[in-house]
Amino acid sequence: MAETTMDQALRYPLAAWNFRVTRGGTAMRFAKVSGLQREFHTLAYRDGLSFRQGESLVRYRVDTWGSLTLEQGTVADSRELLEWLETGEVSVLQVSLCDAHGHAVVTWKIARAVPVKLSASAWDAASNAVAIDTLEVKVAGIAIEHQTATGPTR
Repeated sequence: MAETTMDQALRYPLAAWNFRVTRGGTAMRFAKVSGLQREFHTLAYRDGLSFRQGESLVRYRVDTWGSLTLEQGTVADSRELLEWLETGEVSVLQVSLCDAHGHAVVTWKIARAVPVKLSASAWDAASNAVAIDTLEVKVAGIAIEHQTATGPTR
C-alpha cells in the first residue's frame, strides 16, 4: 500500500535549509542558525543502599543563558542587527523549521534573547566569497512547539 504525501511528510525528517527567524513578530533574514539547544542537568543521589541498588539520577532544569549564533549576508543598507546590539534589549525570538510550502512545522520559542556580539567575516581580495555578518545572542527560556493541522502542540 502506497503512502500518501501527508503520511510521508509526517514520517520523514524536515529539510534544514527551510527555516525562518522572527524577532518581535518581524521576520529576519538569516542564512545560518547554530547553537540552539535546551539542556537538562542531572545530579547523582546516593543513599545507604546505593551499594546494592545503585545511585539514583535526578534530572532538573535550570534556565541558563546559552549562545545562539545567527549568520546573514552583509547588505549595504541593513542596520537592524547593529541597532539591536546597540540597544541591548531583551527580545522574544522564534526559530521555525518550515515545510515545502513555507508553513512552520516545528518552532523553537526563545523567551529571552540578548545580542552580545556582532562580527564581520574576513575580507580577502583574492577570493569571491560573500561578506557575512555573525551575531551572537545569549538566550534562555527555550520551548519547542510542534504545529499540527489542528493547531500547535507542545
